Amino acid sequence: MNFLLISFLSADVDECAEALDSCSMDAICQNTLKSYKCICKSGYKGDGKHCEDIDECASEYNGGCVHECINIPGNYRCTCYDGFRLAHDGHNCLDIDECASEYNGGCVHECINIPGNYRCTCYDGFRLAHDGHNCLDVPTCMDKNHGCAHICRETPKGSIACECRPGFQLTKNSRDCKLTCNYGNGGCQHICEEMDHGPRCSCHMKFALHSDGKTCVETCAVNNGGCDSTCHDAVTGVRCSCPVGFTLQLDRKTCKDIDECSINRGGCKFGCVNTPGSYECTCPPGYKLHWNKKDCIGMWTRVPPRDHSDATKILWFKCKCQRLLLVLYFINERYVLIVKCTSSLLAPKATLTCSKMGKKESCSLTCASKAHYLSESDNSYSVSCGIPILRGKSQSRLNASSVQSCIETQAPPVKQTVSFRIKNAKCHLHPKHKGRAEDNGRQIGPGGQPCNNCLVTFVNLKCDSSKKAKGRRARNPSSKEVTRITLELEAEVKPGDATGNCNMMCQRQRMEQQMKSYIKALKKSINQERFLIRVAGLEYEVAQKLPQAALRQENCGPGREKDSGRCVRCLPGSYYHGEQERCVQCPPGTFQEREGQLACDLCPGGDRHGPQGARNITSCAGQCPPGYFSSDGFKPCQPCPLGTYQPDPGRTLCFPCGGGLGTKREVRCLPGSYYHVHRCIRCPHGTYQAEFRQNYCISCPGNTTTDFDGAISVSQCKNRECGGEIGEFIGYIESPNYPGNYPANVECIWTINPPHKRKILIVVPEIFLPSEDECGDVLVMRKNVTSITTYETCQTYERPIAFTSRSRRLWINFKSNDVNSARGFQIPYVTYDEDYEQLVEDIVRDGRLYASENHQEILKDKKLIKTLFDVLAHPNNYYKYSTRDSTEMLPRSFIRLIHSKVSAFLRPYK
Repeated sequence: MNFLLISFLSADVDECAEALDSCSMDAICQNTLKSYKCICKSGYKGDGKHCEDIDECASEYNGGCVHECINIPGNYRCTCYDGFRLAHDGHNCLDIDECASEYNGGCVHECINIPGNYRCTCYDGFRLAHDGHNCLDVPTCMDKNHGCAHICRETPKGSIACECRPGFQLTKNSRDCKLTCNYGNGGCQHICEEMDHGPRCSCHMKFALHSDGKTCVETCAVNNGGCDSTCHDAVTGVRCSCPVGFTLQLDRKTCKDIDECSINRGGCKFGCVNTPGSYECTCPPGYKLHWNKKDCIGMWTRVPPRDHSDATKILWFKCKCQRLLLVLYFINERYVLIVKCTSSLLAPKATLTCSKMGKKESCSLTCASKAHYLSESDNSYSVSCGIPILRGKSQSRLNASSVQSCIETQAPPVKQTVSFRIKNAKCHLHPKHKGRAEDNGRQIGPGGQPCNNCLVTFVNLKCDSSKKAKGRRARNPSSKEVTRITLELEAEVKPGDATGNCNMMCQRQRMEQQMKSYIKALKKSINQERFLIRVAGLEYEVAQKLPQAALRQENCGPGREKDSGRCVRCLPGSYYHGEQERCVQCPPGTFQEREGQLACDLCPGGDRHGPQGARNITSCAGQCPPGYFSSDGFKPCQPCPLGTYQPDPGRTLCFPCGGGLGTKREVRCLPGSYYHVHRCIRCPHGTYQAEFRQNYCISCPGNTTTDFDGAISVSQCKNRECGGEIGEFIGYIESPNYPGNYPANVECIWTINPPHKRKILIVVPEIFLPSEDECGDVLVMRKNVTSITTYETCQTYERPIAFTSRSRRLWINFKSNDVNSARGFQIPYVTYDEDYEQLVEDIVRDGRLYASENHQEILKDKKLIKTLFDVLAHPNNYYKYSTRDSTEMLPRSFIRLIHSKVSAFLRPYK
């Protein structure tokens, strides 16, 4: 920002008011006669031109704080240790009497307050539990928690003694009982031996002991273990494997040949023939197989070396119309032409979707980009989307043998042109009525899949209305009006969809059938006035019955608005807004060169900081601000040279100061501040500024705000609302502003109350809390405010963990201070039937669940965690996910992990 200073002999100048002082941002400017002076603000020291913060906490008096002193810019504040609170004078610390609260400090019996803490005690006949809050009764045999595994006996000394039932022995801990061979053969399937630690099981000849130490499984010595091919003995029984080219079936014993040709033709460029355990590539007549066993080369060429080390590439060129890449090599004094096929697949520009509810068909055509609208008359218009594929006549000039492989591997695009007629209707594209009932059915078309799989690259829809009258009826003005809708579609087939069973031509025929079925549904939807066009997020009806059209004759229609009583097209730099029914300027980051359009095109590079109403790509970047210039007045810009100035935006030059005057200096406010009157001021709370030399601050978007003043980035604008969704069966909690850093001094409380006879499983995929904060930011989970803690952390953990809640209710609390911040957390949960508690705890407490990285990804991936929750909440669903043809497969290692657990729980061994 440049300033012009002109000196005159006159009365005293107030340097402070005229921004001519050199005082620090942390100083106060006071005007004096023919001068001024700078005084540092309270809490700062210096000569006024340079002020630095005074660290009050560095003194021997600790800033007067009794416990801890924290220095802040221009001031300081006192804090207290845990168990104390700050007094009203802001320096002293007072003890918190936890026992005086209504919760009695969380103590079940008695609470005794001590300085900075408290402790719990119990009545006579009770003892304090390990949690330091609950009190436990002295155990008797009448108490169910006496600890004896089988039989409890009370002794004369007032204690208890444990005994075992026949067939069992008391262990060294005097409470548990171990099985002997006298009871149920010690649990052994074959042979049982008495040992000091209990029964030891063994098996008969040709059988091996299972990993459970009791069951006997067959080995490879018995009928090769039932394996088709190779058999291996393992602790869990026999393990079958197959040779290369075969895959093991679901029975884990049978081997089946892999059809390599079914997946992308096995990598073969032309033909593929499957053989037992392998496959072979074939070539058409006139070609032979390359040394890489996959490509086909003409017999008239000489194969270039693998690395082309002794070859010189002469030229290369690409023919878009033929999908060819031709490279000319000079090898060993010979020219060799290498022909390769390239994909000309274009990105889809439109989506054709149909849905059906009852007898009603509803279709919509959504335009993703390159949309153009043209109204030829009041009764005619056209809408195009995308760019048609050009196929020139140069195709016939190339050698047919050179393109044979490309023709055989890629089918031509699918083109469909269809016309519909609607009687007693008129072409009038207008926004869909908001009050009109809409179908909420699933988008499932005639083929069972939405037609966006067709990769529609170009659409052109034309609507034309005309009178249909013959003979005498031609003179009758009440003759019916007929509307003709012509729809032209062009699509390409996905090359990756071709298989050995269905090549590109086959795929093209399938798409033709699919598009024909959609056209049938489209015809029904047009007749039922249920066909919509979506452009720029708004829905338009294609045509309407004449009685309805008569009600809207006062509107000019899409692409036009009224100006002085006349309908005029929307100018370049604007578009027609369907809901507002008027022309509005293109938003920043978009432009429009044409008149009367329904949407604006995106600027290159996705720049969202350009000007409104851009008329072309050049104006996307925005005008040069005051004090800058460029060759066309648009960015990128240069600052005015020293001795020149420019007060207006969008200029191509700067003016000289004249009269021998020059610019004195430049005020350069840092990011996080703005220029105001005569100094730089920090951006207030709820605003930010990311650039230098600005005289304004930007408000935070939406309902976000900043933690402090002086924010330098929009990322410092944070949402303070506690996130999550609490459901009876499934839900999640998340820190405010997730996945961005959570705000300072925020507190969140969530309460989970599952239905009757259901318990809670919590999964913490990862959590990010600053470890250097000395537990200033903490997450706590417990039954209620005063109960014992189920889970508590104030650190970052990227390794997932799963655990069950101790109770049927969960109270969750998160607090943050103003020192540090981090990304926070998103924690899902599921409720499960308490009858499955033993199985769920057996799974989540197994260390193998967390030891494998693949298993950890289950707990981090949102889709897989949903599948895991489905298994844990309903163990019977395990068999749905354990089948190979499941659409939501869990990793096989995880299936093996829980197989024995689920099977043992649902089908216990007898």
